[in-house]
Amino acid sequence: MGEEFPEKPPAPDLPKYLREPLEKQSPERLETVATYANELAEWKRRQRQQELEDRRAEEEVDEEELEELEERGISTDPADYEDVPASGAYITIKTTKQTAEKSYRYLYWQWREGDSWKNEYIAPVNPKG
Repeated sequence: MGEEFPEKPPAPDLPKYLREPLEKQSPERLETVATYANELAEWKRRQRQQELEDRRAEEEVDEEELEELEERGISTDPADYEDVPASGAYITIKTTKQTAEKSYRYLYWQWREGDSWKNEYIAPVNPKG
């Protein structure tokens, strides 16, 4: 009686156009693909982190603006906000509308979740009165 082969591993949730060609490859080719996929994933993580750092440096409010918020009684501690993560979030200023006479500028917490950006409103930059 012949030797029993172990069961084929369950396929990950991949599109058919990726999964089917992989299943036709030799073990050596699959190892090469796996190595490349791991290196590519690491490169993309580093690229995403660099983009995050660049965007943060470009948009984050400075120390003087943070002090002004504290003077206005607005917390700059992410723990004081329900949905803001404790790390990775920063305060930024967004212009939501601009007319010939006025800009509508607001402070937001901003952070990255996976491939998307999240934000939470804090306050207007220049309060009325």
